Amino acid sequence: MPEHVSILQQLGLALVALAAVAWVIGLARLVRTVAFDPPGRRGGPLPPLPMGVLPTQSRAPAVESVPLTADEQDAFAGLVREFSRR
Repeated sequence: MPEHVSILQQLGLALVALAAVAWVIGLARLVRTVAFDPPGRRGGPLPPLPMGVLPTQSRAPAVESVPLTADEQDAFAGLVREFSRR
């Protein structure tokens, strides 16, 4: 090992390499489990939620609007004309 590399740098490199190897092994096991297990062994689809679990929407959301000044209306009309040409 070169003399200018400290022990902490060497330990850090070893730790990163160990984490990368562990991640690759875990990912390979996950892919193998998902790819090669028959669908019946994985638990199947989730059961449907019973009625009343999620609240219903009581009313429609309010529509928001902001009045535009004459200059803003002109600028918006210019944008609409520009986009309609494309």
